[in-house]
Amino acid sequence: MKEVGTGEATGKIILMGEHAVVYQKPAIAFPFKGTTITAMITQANENTLTSSYHTGALKQTSENLANITQLTQKLQQDLNTPPFHLTIQSTIPSERGMGSSAAVAVAITRAFFDWQVLPLSEETLLRYVNFSEQIAHGNPSGIDAAATSGSQPIYYQKNQAIMPFPLHLDAFLLVADTGIKGQTRAAVRSVAELATLQPELVESITAHLGLLTNQAKQAIMHNEAETLGDLMDQAQSDLEKLGVSNDELNRYTRLAKEHGALGAKLTGGGRGGCFIVLTKTKEQAETICHILEQAGVKGTWLQGLGAYQHA
Repeated sequence: MKEVGTGEATGKIILMGEHAVVYQKPAIAFPFKGTTITAMITQANENTLTSSYHTGALKQTSENLANITQLTQKLQQDLNTPPFHLTIQSTIPSERGMGSSAAVAVAITRAFFDWQVLPLSEETLLRYVNFSEQIAHGNPSGIDAAATSGSQPIYYQKNQAIMPFPLHLDAFLLVADTGIKGQTRAAVRSVAELATLQPELVESITAHLGLLTNQAKQAIMHNEAETLGDLMDQAQSDLEKLGVSNDELNRYTRLAKEHGALGAKLTGGGRGGCFIVLTKTKEQAETICHILEQAGVKGTWLQGLGAYQHA
């Protein structure tokens, strides 16, 4: 057993296909290295936690940390560990569609296995993460678990195997937070209601989003940043028609486009949360970042997509 066990995970971004994925269409997500979670475990007299949400005994945590409490109990029992102190440090904002609950489960599981100096297969890791995600979300798709624990983009379609694929894109991705909590459940429900009232409209829009996702995969694999930017713009237009964007997201994405972005769209559930901006250079991304911050966004993160070629 080590004195300190450490585990890390990244955030995740849905690049294309949000909402359409509910209607059996494909989506693309990938690890976002601009945001991270680190978990550290040491031996203690009782199970305790230090985090931004709770500091103290694990048995005294609130219900919204049940996923962490139950995951650590399961890991402690399965690995037969002594009492522990868990420290969680995170730069992934919660309720912003960036995979924070899956990422914390990845980091905690890796930390426990590192602490006990035990090998950890991907299959075992995902089993623990999915256990935690079922507590947090009820019926997770598995895309967050795969994206926050991996190093490549993921092509995902409901009830089909998750497929990693290579990223060869000389471009930069800016992620920006509107400062408004995303309303994923309300947005999904509103699309379902629209599908009941206007089934042909929703089928047409989600089918087009699925087509854009497939085209985006090809653009990513063939280093066609300008094409990907155009596909992102088309997806944003479709998501606006579905009613899952809002005034802030519309204003910010258009502002980014006015200042040279290749493409811009919401990411995740919508109705707030985060949006993504694609640029050709780091300098363009930094300029747009400054403009967006002046316009009112609450947080920004930047990642060079070409970095995956060397991951």
